[in-house]
Amino acid sequence: MIIGVPKEIKNHEYRVGMTPASVRELVSHGHQVYVETNAGAGIGFLDDDYIAVGASILPTAADVFSKAEMIVKVKEPQATERAMLREGQILFTYLHLAPDFPQTEELIKSKAICIAYETVTDNMGRLPLLAPMSEVAGRMSIQAGAQTLEKSNGGRGLLLSGVPGVEPAKVVIIGGGVVGSNAARMAVGMRADVVILDRSIDTLRKLDEEFQGRAKVVYSTKEALDTHVLDADLVIGAVLIPGAAAPKLVTKEHIRQMKPGAAIVDVAIDQGGCFETSHATTHAEPTYIVDDVVHYCVANMPGAVARTSTFALNNATLPYIISLANNGYKQALLNDAGFLAGLNVIDGKVTCKEVAESFDLDFTEARRALGAELLGA
Repeated sequence: MIIGVPKEIKNHEYRVGMTPASVRELVSHGHQVYVETNAGAGIGFLDDDYIAVGASILPTAADVFSKAEMIVKVKEPQATERAMLREGQILFTYLHLAPDFPQTEELIKSKAICIAYETVTDNMGRLPLLAPMSEVAGRMSIQAGAQTLEKSNGGRGLLLSGVPGVEPAKVVIIGGGVVGSNAARMAVGMRADVVILDRSIDTLRKLDEEFQGRAKVVYSTKEALDTHVLDADLVIGAVLIPGAAAPKLVTKEHIRQMKPGAAIVDVAIDQGGCFETSHATTHAEPTYIVDDVVHYCVANMPGAVARTSTFALNNATLPYIISLANNGYKQALLNDAGFLAGLNVIDGKVTCKEVAESFDLDFTEARRALGAELLGA
């Protein structure tokens, strides 16, 4: 198979779809890899590094898209990239379609095979290709929140840890999954006053056992949200419904009643955000203020630590890329029900139920979509 790796073009996005080590693996399996020039330069991978492991370098993204049978990326394709997709071409990347109708509509029109990292599952129902970036984003959320609370950035002027004689900041984390638990580890390590809200008793038990009282674990109800969000100095939004838009758990009224200079970090912003006042920001302009509350809503947070993120992501995606290349997308997906869950759009059909419901589009079950194609229907 011919695999293409274009340079990411989203604002301040320095990650790359494949490292030279990953390219070497694909080449060793007999596949051909085209990499856009300087695709990995932002994190220290030179064109010569890719050439040394058997890749070919092309001067433009258009060249990569025109030659490749499969495109491997990190972030969702931007408008100029979507225009280069063609019927039958495989796109393997993060998509986050549920809050993004323009992208969904254009992927449908492209008739490409669009497989989303974030909806692939494993045999235990976990999200193996989302988890690495959730770990990064969870840990980063506390770093970002700590900076956002600084007075020069519009915050309350608080140090998360406090100092002897001065109490620490209160950090409230909504959601105790991969993002939330990693955020909590960082916040606890910085000696903040940490509260984790979640609706899974099993999750709360695990977190309680891990933190041994260093973080409070609270069952999430409307009353609990009211109590803890309004008392918080920093709120981390770490809620995820796979494939679907994030629920708006923190309302405009909550924001109005929060402490002046308090901060929120909405890690769920890729899926539309879990704060009513959230809208996506960039690393160039990461924050804005609503009702004296500083909002940090960067949609590609892990891009700020691009080298760490790229290695972590490639560790997870490489086996799936190899499977697609070795077996072809049809067999690779049919062989693995969890991988099949990653198929969002194919041949103009939407095969992710949550995406179809978000936009009132027709839904086609993924196996049926593949079967129809196999039969030439």
